[in-house]
Amino acid sequence: MAVTTARHTNLAIIALILGGVGIGTTEFIAMGLLPETAADLGVSIPAGGASIAAYAVGVVVGAPILAVAGASWPRRTMLAGLLATLAIGNALVALAPNFGLLVGARFLAGLPHGAFFGVASLAAVDLMPPQMAGRAVSRVMLGIPFANLLGVPVGTWLGQQFGWRAAYGVIGGLALVSAVLVHLVVPQSYPHPDGAMRRELRALKNLQVWLTLLTGAIGFGGMFAMNSYIAPTITEVTKQPASVVPFIMLIIGLGGLVGTPIAGRMADWSILRTIGLGLATLAGNLALFTWTAHWLIPAALSILACSICAGMLVVGLQMRLMQVAGDARNLGAASNHASLNVANALGAWLGGAVLAAGYGYTAPSWVGFALALAGGLIFAVSLLVHQRTRVADA
Repeated sequence: MAVTTARHTNLAIIALILGGVGIGTTEFIAMGLLPETAADLGVSIPAGGASIAAYAVGVVVGAPILAVAGASWPRRTMLAGLLATLAIGNALVALAPNFGLLVGARFLAGLPHGAFFGVASLAAVDLMPPQMAGRAVSRVMLGIPFANLLGVPVGTWLGQQFGWRAAYGVIGGLALVSAVLVHLVVPQSYPHPDGAMRRELRALKNLQVWLTLLTGAIGFGGMFAMNSYIAPTITEVTKQPASVVPFIMLIIGLGGLVGTPIAGRMADWSILRTIGLGLATLAGNLALFTWTAHWLIPAALSILACSICAGMLVVGLQMRLMQVAGDARNLGAASNHASLNVANALGAWLGGAVLAAGYGYTAPSWVGFALALAGGLIFAVSLLVHQRTRVADA
């Protein structure tokens, strides 16, 4: 069923974007509120990083399973259900009496992430003319940069003023509102069920799919190694009050909002060059941040540059994965988010490990530099396979 008026189309797209804002805010708010959450539940900041990793593990588990299993489900029903699960997960985080239950609730909240963006992209394409498919998908993906630009800074401020539990409660309410709006304004659509699951699973036989996923899982981990501990870095290394942290989170969101359209233009020129340049510039800026972190303005500029590079890398990887996944649209779109959340877990874990070892709050950025370089090496292998395949097909 198609939406026949521009007004209905816009309402449906807005509902999908709002759902993406709820998901993005849920993912990244834990970084901004890590000191408050850890202190309240009686764990160290490095140990508190497990709450960040738990969400990422939920995405990794949920994205491929739900994308494949839901390949033939009615899309509006699935989207509303995914957002309702997000609302429940955030409510359980807000009510968690101890750190162990909070980690479990964060895992639950992460399950809908990848599948939501994959299915929402397909639903958005159905809402608009075929020649506007790219713009439809890009509008849905605005949820993440808007979350970083508005949701995370506001949520961080709210958590600092009224307690971290209040922030998660509000995010849960936003997810519930989004679920209701999706149910009301997004038209129902019914994908063809014949062989859908088999088509999705065939993508797993493609070596380039795995190399692309591994490039994101390792290389993008560099950004999360820095971001996961950005709040204590700003207070302990930059020597700024906690009230500055929401401003820094806003800078991260602004970088993503700038980097995403830049990447779109670059990818029209070359998807492969966009990924390579994103990895190289991310590595360089992470290394630079270990020095600039001691001063507020240089630190903010380095963080902005890292976020722009990360935005470029996300778009490049997404387009590359959709390109090599072929007909496996659900799995291809959702698995990119699974890969990036492996990066989330890996970066948070390794960053916490060097902190626990006593190397200081700039050490996670050195870890990030190493991860970005490692991702570049994997991408070089992908390029080599790509070139040999082209020669063989010639």
